[in-house]
Amino acid sequence: MAVEPARETASQPTRPAAVKSADRTVELLEALASSERRLTLTELHHELSYPKSSLYMLLQTLVARGWVEVEPASGTYGIGVRALLVGTSYLDHDPVVQVAIRVMEHVRREVNETVHLARLDGADVVYLASRESEHHLRVVSRVGRRLPAHSTSLGKALLAERPAAEVDSILPEKLSPLTANTVVDKAALHEQLAKFRVAGYAHEREENTPGLGCFAVALPYRNPVIDAISCSVPLGRLDTDHENQVVTALLEGAKTITELLRQFGR
Repeated sequence: MAVEPARETASQPTRPAAVKSADRTVELLEALASSERRLTLTELHHELSYPKSSLYMLLQTLVARGWVEVEPASGTYGIGVRALLVGTSYLDHDPVVQVAIRVMEHVRREVNETVHLARLDGADVVYLASRESEHHLRVVSRVGRRLPAHSTSLGKALLAERPAAEVDSILPEKLSPLTANTVVDKAALHEQLAKFRVAGYAHEREENTPGLGCFAVALPYRNPVIDAISCSVPLGRLDTDHENQVVTALLEGAKTITELLRQFGR
């Protein structure tokens, strides 16, 4: 009796088969990108479990193409300049970034604090754009960095746009702290998110960086919501009046960005 092949449905799309060489290349680049230091061939072999000879040839190919750099003295490998060029191209062609940065600049001038745009990617947020304050004591741009959503006001603002069950499906089973103040208890996090849903914005103090408070508002131009803007403020100048000024500017900025993106059909 012939067995009919499985049919693709709207709810269960057929996943295309991975091309091994392409899959390995991407995994290798992601491993190098996520490491805080350059890695040796042996370290990459242990992490990725590829045959050492195949891994070496892949690294040499990527070095020749500029995607990976090697330090001859130590024999260690790191991300190359080509990866930066592709990342920059992503930002240059992203319509949300192009619309948001103009409004972010206005918010920055209004409150004179550093303003960020970030996107939810799995259980993390990835920083896409920043506009830095003019203060001597200020937050350095985080563009390109990936941080856990549960520890950032940006992530909390985006998680608050989702029901509790979906939040649990997004986050890892165990939440890791970035500072002593990071909320890692899921029940406490859900209490935070419930309050943020009512308030219309999220905030955190020293959950991400010691000495820093942050406020964020989601950009509901699409469903599900994936982008948000935030403002980071050193606690030394974060009094009640300044907090109200920052929150008001963010809410107005988020409204403007959302309206512009909807006009452009995003």
